Amino acid sequence: MHSLINFLSDTNWHLFVKISGYVLVVLTFVGVAGTILLENRNPVKAIAYILLLIFVPIAGLIVYYYLGRDLRKKKRFTLKGSKDEGLFLRYRESQKKEIQDMQLALRHLVGTKQELSGMLMNTRQSILTRHNRVQLLLNGEEKFPEVLKALQTAKHHIHIEYYIFTDDEIGNEVVRILLEKLKEGVEVRVVYDDLGSNHIGVIPDVLREHGAEVYTFAPVLLNLYVNANYRNHRKIIVVDCKIGFVGGINLDDRYLNNGKHKLFWRDTHLKLEGDAVNILQLQFLMSFRYCSKKSFPFAVPYFCRTTIPDTCYVDIVASGPDSEWPMSMECILMAINVAKHRIRITNPYFIPTEEILTALQLAALAGKNVELILPGKGDSYIVQHAAYSYIKPLLEAGVKVYFYQRGFVHAKTMVVDDNLAWVGSVNLDNRSFFLNCEISAIVYDKAVAAALNKAFEEDLKHAVPVQETRWNKRTVIKRFADAVCRLLTPLL
Repeated sequence: MHSLINFLSDTNWHLFVKISGYVLVVLTFVGVAGTILLENRNPVKAIAYILLLIFVPIAGLIVYYYLGRDLRKKKRFTLKGSKDEGLFLRYRESQKKEIQDMQLALRHLVGTKQELSGMLMNTRQSILTRHNRVQLLLNGEEKFPEVLKALQTAKHHIHIEYYIFTDDEIGNEVVRILLEKLKEGVEVRVVYDDLGSNHIGVIPDVLREHGAEVYTFAPVLLNLYVNANYRNHRKIIVVDCKIGFVGGINLDDRYLNNGKHKLFWRDTHLKLEGDAVNILQLQFLMSFRYCSKKSFPFAVPYFCRTTIPDTCYVDIVASGPDSEWPMSMECILMAINVAKHRIRITNPYFIPTEEILTALQLAALAGKNVELILPGKGDSYIVQHAAYSYIKPLLEAGVKVYFYQRGFVHAKTMVVDDNLAWVGSVNLDNRSFFLNCEISAIVYDKAVAAALNKAFEEDLKHAVPVQETRWNKRTVIKRFADAVCRLLTPLL
């Protein structure tokens, strides 16, 4: 015992403490690496996190703790999913016969593209609607006037769910109308993302003071280790269950190209009227209930049948960390696979999964016209160069890639052949597919597809094609930067 005390004294004690510290650190990192492997995540993503832990251990541990842990199936999200499923089943059961008839009619109209709708119904993700009126809205100049006009018509309720809600000119005009409607007795409910709406200012307090129900989705400061990684990226407005809006444009002045901002912002949104608004309403109800632990009746006047006679088939695709399947990715993948002649995609953040990348290559190799518009200059160095790393294999397969030059293209759209249009909030990356709450509309309609095709062709006038020979001559430094950034893509 005496010799042990002498060993642990002075210098030996400090050496013992230092060695113990090293052992503890090594065991910690080994434990984290083991946890990553046990989660059975994508091997590429697992390797990326393990390499990050090896080369920059402290930063890697912090990144993994806050952004890397797979909490999608933890209690907070599985409970949300199970409750949402009950709502969906009730709604579907109430219209079962009509839904079956619509699926048959859609099959005659668009052929195998009906399989998207069938998959959404079978996986309990969406319900096909038929009587709708759909208007394509380009940029804030077309969206915001329609939104403000719709809000002013509200008689019973206004529901808003947004990633970015900013205390600026547009945000304040929306608030002004909401306050007027609250005085008239209109119900106002708002769900906003805490991270995205970091410039919302006092808007929530002002609305609450006047009777609105305003809730934050996943407040970051209250639960940073969980909430920082799972965001509500949706853009939804529902007015009296008659008018709905969905797409990529947030409530922010930057989307309004009125000369006050240097950067031209190119984006796309949809205005919906008809039965599809019920599905938007259902998705809002799920988010509202999750954030507030409250609800509103699953009945008239929140849910009602339209009197619109127009025939325009629409599915609403929602996905999130509570989803059993990455439904946004699955639908995009299926849409690519069922294309007959042409696929046109516009997206600001192109970091595709291997499935999406392969599907685009195979479509081009099969002789289909595959066109892709990406930002000429992005708002993230890492994302931009990561996207560049996918250009070469696309060009080699025959995919036509264009870089948008007029400003920043933020639209998240796809048009397949002449009868399928997709507009929503989904970026082509892991975050949108697996982590964020996202929402989009699939419209099976020639007129809407024609309008989206026209917008695509107009965007091509402000884009430059990427030539394979010139792209292959890029400097080693640039290609090295692309490769390094691509290594980080599983973490983005």
